[in-house]
Amino acid sequence: MNQSMKDKVVLVVGGAGSIGAVSAKRFAELGARIAISHRDVPDETAAAATVVQSLPGDGHVALIADVAQTATLKALRAEIERRFGRLDILVNAAGFTKPVPHADLDALDDDLIDRMFAVNWRGQFAAIRTFAPLLKASGDGLIVSISSIAGTNGIGSSIAYCAVKAGIDVMTKSLARVLAPEVRVLAVAPGVVDTGFVPGRGADFNAKTATTTPLKRIATAEDIASAILACATQLGFATGTTFVVDGGRSL
Repeated sequence: MNQSMKDKVVLVVGGAGSIGAVSAKRFAELGARIAISHRDVPDETAAAATVVQSLPGDGHVALIADVAQTATLKALRAEIERRFGRLDILVNAAGFTKPVPHADLDALDDDLIDRMFAVNWRGQFAAIRTFAPLLKASGDGLIVSISSIAGTNGIGSSIAYCAVKAGIDVMTKSLARVLAPEVRVLAVAPGVVDTGFVPGRGADFNAKTATTTPLKRIATAEDIASAILACATQLGFATGTTFVVDGGRSL
């Protein structure tokens, strides 16, 4: 496939995070115009501005949206249409987690469960629902959502997190059927990634995890971004599939 992204518009939802930021950079390096969305909170606003300023090329923008608030996604779509007139690729990288021991059922309270599903599943679906018309109009649209091996092995930061990631995998299959042939729908499932995504996990946890991973290291944000980019540039006949990028950890 042609790796050039010239004239393509890519929206990275959650683009202020580690994986989203590196993905934005990789697409921009191939000539795409990038929009990244972030929540209206000071640290994310500052991080998003830094990401956009660092991107090669012109025409990139950071815009506010909260995936848990569909009205903000609709406003984001209107702004994307106004600025670019099109959308070709949606990267669903927004999300959060909070470690809760699986055996501590009481600690996984209703509020955390509801928030986990609102952001990590409903939010990804809402972004797809909102931008599907623009992606269909592209004629060669692509959606890449971030899943996790927690969705298949049931081992993750919490039982709720495992459940929502399993939901992402199923959603990917269902949407791939109904959005074809104009839009392909894929997901990328990391294992442990060297970012600050999981609160409380640091160098000691990463080093221990690396020793029990067949490739003897954990993933970087660059590894995951490379998989996302491959979905756009190398895997044009793939849809409805979740690609595992975990160094063999799920074996």
